[in-house]
Amino acid sequence: MQYGAMQLLSMFMTQRETQNHSAHTLDAYFRDITSFIDFCYARQLALMQVEGADLREYIAFKIEHDQLSSHSIQRHLSSIRQFMQWAKQGQYLQHNPSDDLQLKRQPRALPGMIDVDTVLQILEQPAPEKAKDQALWLRDKAMLELLYSSGLRLSELQGLNLQDVDFQRRLIRVTGKGNKTRIIPFGEPAKKSLLAWLQIYPSWHVSLLPNSALFISQKASRITPRQIENRVKLQAKRAGVHVDLHPHLLRHCFASHLLANSRDLRAIQEMLGHSNLSTTQIYTHIDFEHLAQVYDQAHPRAYKTD
Repeated sequence: MQYGAMQLLSMFMTQRETQNHSAHTLDAYFRDITSFIDFCYARQLALMQVEGADLREYIAFKIEHDQLSSHSIQRHLSSIRQFMQWAKQGQYLQHNPSDDLQLKRQPRALPGMIDVDTVLQILEQPAPEKAKDQALWLRDKAMLELLYSSGLRLSELQGLNLQDVDFQRRLIRVTGKGNKTRIIPFGEPAKKSLLAWLQIYPSWHVSLLPNSALFISQKASRITPRQIENRVKLQAKRAGVHVDLHPHLLRHCFASHLLANSRDLRAIQEMLGHSNLSTTQIYTHIDFEHLAQVYDQAHPRAYKTD
């Protein structure tokens, strides 16, 4: 049976949804692949007829007309490559034309960085005066503390349930990319903030059950990724911090600040849930001043002799 390109995309998305991908990743898949399918339709080109030259033409088209960055182009190509690989494996396509197409990968820029004092300025700001805003602050503070204390991804924080938190040992069970589970510690301030939030949790008309969402909206449903992003930005603004604060920046700060004090890159890799150490190195800053000090103190030829 032959399927149209959009039918195949629908089947591909259904399969991806079962793999615990974040809503942001799923949206990117759908957007990127739909863009390529529209490009093919405009040229009356069936998916079975696509060749490597067509993909190169598409990439050139996106660069010229949409002025996409190298990172965005790589993401587009990755989405298309995974879609076509899936279609080939399912025998919907005879070959994957993206196999022979490689773009020169540009160096990945490090995410922005804020120092410890700035993070503390956000976390330790006074509660709002209005009772309604105080309740929201208790929830937001618990989310902020956990993002910074444990380096969680946005989707990981959003997916937490009450049963995932071990208050006695200060450990949290997180389900990350690829449906992989890991255990991460969290600090005492995060514990206090979580307990303060859970004290008012029932007042939002939700029962404290093991499988209940850890963070909810005022409508008593699991908070959405967009709501988390908006609340993080709002609390930074309320604290007078003029940065574009978002959950991933707090994850980056977690890794960078921990590395600066521990020098244990592999432990940070485990807590971040990175499969490759090279990924952890991208998301953390290397303290070259410290490395220079280590060299000066340890290497027998660090200093010139007379």
